[in-house]
Amino acid sequence: MKIRVVNTASKAKAVQVVRYQNNKRVILQHIGSAHTEESLDELILLAQEWIKDYSTQLSIFPDENPNRILHLNHCTFLGVRYSFFNRQITALQDKIGFHDFPALLKDLITIRIFEPASKLRSLELMEQYFGVHHNRKTYYKLAPDWIALKEKVENRVVNFAKAFYSFNYDLLFYDVTTLYFETFEEDELRKNGFSKDNKSQQPQILVALMVSKEGFPVAYEIFSGNTFEGHTIIPVVKNFIEKNQVKEFTIVADAAMISADNIKELTQNNINYIVGARLGNVSAELLETMDENISREDGKSIRLKTELGYLICSYSSLRYRKDLYEMNKQIEKAKQVIESPSKNRKVKFTQTHNQKIELNEALIAKTQKLLGIKGYYTNLEETTASNKTIMERYHELYRIEQAFRISKSDLQTRPIFHFKEEPVQLHLLICFMALVVSKHIELQTGLSIRRFIDESKKVVDGQILNHITNKVVTVKAVPLDKMKGIIAKLFPPH
Repeated sequence: MKIRVVNTASKAKAVQVVRYQNNKRVILQHIGSAHTEESLDELILLAQEWIKDYSTQLSIFPDENPNRILHLNHCTFLGVRYSFFNRQITALQDKIGFHDFPALLKDLITIRIFEPASKLRSLELMEQYFGVHHNRKTYYKLAPDWIALKEKVENRVVNFAKAFYSFNYDLLFYDVTTLYFETFEEDELRKNGFSKDNKSQQPQILVALMVSKEGFPVAYEIFSGNTFEGHTIIPVVKNFIEKNQVKEFTIVADAAMISADNIKELTQNNINYIVGARLGNVSAELLETMDENISREDGKSIRLKTELGYLICSYSSLRYRKDLYEMNKQIEKAKQVIESPSKNRKVKFTQTHNQKIELNEALIAKTQKLLGIKGYYTNLEETTASNKTIMERYHELYRIEQAFRISKSDLQTRPIFHFKEEPVQLHLLICFMALVVSKHIELQTGLSIRRFIDESKKVVDGQILNHITNKVVTVKAVPLDKMKGIIAKLFPPH
């Protein structure tokens, strides 16, 4: 097939699609007549499209530019598609081990990272940003079955952590956070409790998270909102150890996780631990021992044997100045309350004696002895882990705080708008999987997930409606060198 342009009696130019057979010309389609060069270009473009659509002949134009735009005034800009971002996140999910999971679930993870929203709104955003269509009926039909994937997801994530981050269970960081609901009605799962989001009047759930020493999340668990966080560590850790058949294990957690019962159970199950110590709760005898033995020099530490394991204490002049400032501020508040009985309220360093408010001199003296001192409990022997090692490992707890930051802020895990347990579990599963992908991106590229998204948004596919052919033209952008470097870190050549 060929395009033929002939002059007409009216001095116009006719455009035809013809074929030559047995030395005879056969007119297959008359496209139209043009009186201007611009109209002629349009007719030729229509002829090219006719050949492509109604024959098996390949287009003479490359596939990535099938609808050659000759005149932009005949086009309408429809918007942009972030197909590049979608492809990269989908490839990362496949790499982590989510390759055989339902496509809709993977797309929900991608859009959760790109622009968090409700599940139904996410379906609209997928089509708007990625050109991926899923209908609501499919979501409602398939979603309930995804809850059962939690164990498989965690297994895949752990296997990826082993292969990519040399994860060997030797050190895990544990913490919990609260996620509140946009409702004031409680049920068996959604309970009022101590809120870390300052939403004490709204029901919440408690979420426990475990991350590797790099900060890569490997497991999570959900508890009712009124659960005391110190009661979560044992069941979560024991379940993780049994499921993964771990032989040697060290858990790192903050002071809220420690209690005599927890220490006893951890010891019975051969679980090593490093936890923060609340030195304000130590006995008077132990306090005197600490005060007598600790050297108030930067970098100095002591190790004392207690019923909760070894208590390691270190001194810092920077911490001393901070603690002293806070103590003096609290003492001033206490004095103001004592001087103005009408403003009778409970503040630190005050006590009531004979119905009279006065300074608690004993508590002030105790606090003065602890200025600049930080404590840690562990059952690890000094030959296994020195005092310095224990402190360094504890200070890496910030990694789990970073994971919670990504989860709560960038992925907008909270507030939760679901009101039944199954959708809540599914919401947390999607957010956990999105957190895994996001944290891997941060660890490999050195960029925050928000910065990665911003850079990815610079690579867009522009969509233009060609009114001549009535077809949508996709104009793809080529990633800049900076973006190519980022992707090379995520998908290094073998």
